Amino acid sequence: MTNIQELLSKPVWQMTGEEFIFLSKHASCQIEALPQPVTDTEKKYVYGILGIAKLFGCSMPTANRIKKSGKIDKAITQIGRKIIVDAELALELAGKKTGGRK
Repeated sequence: MTNIQELLSKPVWQMTGEEFIFLSKHASCQIEALPQPVTDTEKKYVYGILGIAKLFGCSMPTANRIKKSGKIDKAITQIGRKIIVDAELALELAGKKTGGRK
């Protein structure tokens, strides 16, 4: 077979079927050999009352009630009518018990 570097530089439309299959098999072997850890460093945001409702799995009136209660205020950024909620922080804040009956 030919050198892998030559095949990588060659456009797909110019490859023969044999070259393409060889390259795809070689690529899949490399992927299996080097598993890369998955790191989720990006923050997840939801937008609006509908986003809060989907995040908590509730109706829109209940999502509005959750927002107005002030429990997740630290996770909410509101600019005019736009509501941006940090999903992870909102779930964490909603899980904490504060006040209530004893």
